[in-house]
Amino acid sequence: MIKGLGLATVWVLDQDSAKAFFTEKLGLEERTDMTLGEGGMRWVTVGAKDQPELQLTLMVPGPPSLDPESAEQLRALVAKGVLGAGAFTTDDCQAEYERLSADGVTFIQKPEKRPYGVEAIFRDDSGNWYSLTQPSERLDDSADWR
Repeated sequence: MIKGLGLATVWVLDQDSAKAFFTEKLGLEERTDMTLGEGGMRWVTVGAKDQPELQLTLMVPGPPSLDPESAEQLRALVAKGVLGAGAFTTDDCQAEYERLSADGVTFIQKPEKRPYGVEAIFRDDSGNWYSLTQPSERLDDSADWR
């Protein structure tokens, strides 16, 4: 029986830069940073402190998981900024938007009220985009969503 999702892959262009982005700017914690096997594949994972059961692995497209042609195609898609890599939740989208913006995170959409909550959209340093969502059950109707 499947118990849940434990690991999700985020394709990045540079693991050191991505690790710094996710830990220093987003505030996730480093879980793993090691080199595996003779081929030297680097395994880097990060995750939210309050969600220990889920890790994001920050992977550069290439062997052993991808052949050279597929890796180049995927790198081009990441660099082009067309890949969405998921949704992060927060208790206060506006405050988190302001904090992350001040830390240099690039937003492509400011917080906006949606049927499911308040959502902003940002990019990581590789070009992937993410939703930052305050689910509707966490909304205070008196709040000003600008």
